[in-house]
Amino acid sequence: MLAARRTATFTESVIREMTRIATMHQAVNLAQGFPDFPMPEPMKDAACAAIHGDINQYAVTWGTPVLRQAIAEKYRRWYQMEVDPDANVTVTCGATEAMASVFMALMDPGDEVIIPEPFYENYGPDAILAGASPVFVPLDQPNWTLDMDRLRKAFTPRTKAIIINTPHNPTGRVLTREEMTAIAELCVEHNVWAITDAPYEHMVYAGHHHEIATWPGMRERTITISSLSKTYSCTGWRIGWIIAPPAQTGPIRKVHDFLTVGAPAPLQTAAAVGFAFDADYYNHFCAMYKQKREYMAGVLRDAGFKFAMPEGAYYIFADFSELSDLDDVTFAKWMTQEIGVATVPGSSFFSKKEDGRKFTRFAFCKKQETLENAAHRLSGLKAAL
Repeated sequence: MLAARRTATFTESVIREMTRIATMHQAVNLAQGFPDFPMPEPMKDAACAAIHGDINQYAVTWGTPVLRQAIAEKYRRWYQMEVDPDANVTVTCGATEAMASVFMALMDPGDEVIIPEPFYENYGPDAILAGASPVFVPLDQPNWTLDMDRLRKAFTPRTKAIIINTPHNPTGRVLTREEMTAIAELCVEHNVWAITDAPYEHMVYAGHHHEIATWPGMRERTITISSLSKTYSCTGWRIGWIIAPPAQTGPIRKVHDFLTVGAPAPLQTAAAVGFAFDADYYNHFCAMYKQKREYMAGVLRDAGFKFAMPEGAYYIFADFSELSDLDDVTFAKWMTQEIGVATVPGSSFFSKKEDGRKFTRFAFCKKQETLENAAHRLSGLKAAL
């Protein structure tokens, strides 16, 4: 028996494949975006307390009340968004499941979803699995800015949604207020959903993170998605959330229910502790990552890579074409095996693989000693080529 045709249109995650290759060759893993340092102690203690307190059974399918309330309060405090924890918030198994649930709940066959390119690798498959068609709009190099004329032309009568990922994976670009305003105006004009993906919202080194739901006419047209993973250095906890208008929350919850039933109950309880952290936590957190960005940018410049300095998130999307004529997949696998540093081939972030053949993505969400180990290995890159 053959598999469903839809599965032939995409591959398994290249990012996670590179982690497996890194492990095989004992390389420094700068491919997959997970920290190799501990998460906050109060959240770990709260998780242990929840488990020992026998919070071991199913939570409410769409999220334990204490966490939904904490999420609502976070958006009121940070973005002046009034969120009803009962009518608007759905807790999911990470932002990955959140995005899949939203696509399956809101998209019909024949719908189009606009995706700025390069893009996080899940978006295209999510659209395809929901029966929709991804429409890719290239960002302008070298600074990865939005060409508004090109974006405007991408909107058609079939357009159902646009994905807004800022800070951006893989480039680190942070959309400006002017860019967000232009996107909002197009969404209102065409009555299109804005689906945000903002797991790096607290990692902004230049500019500001904006929630498009706060723009005029956008609250009823925005699905806001984020997660615990990056802000609290706990990618393995798999807790994300969706904020949606009540009419869309119902269908989203139905899909979520049959996809995963619910996120881990004890970890939901512990997650609420993180939302209570004060501004000092986020200021220190962002300053730490800014230092890592500065360090890794210097290492990569010295090694011969070219790139736009990331304004947010924890990636550097580097052009290696002045170092090698190899294609991106060959270069990344060669560097993993021979240099001992793993990255993600650039083509995994593009719909046309040739558009990414000169890029590779470095993740700098690692301990300083890990980055120094990578720097030592990369110092021999030019001689090895």
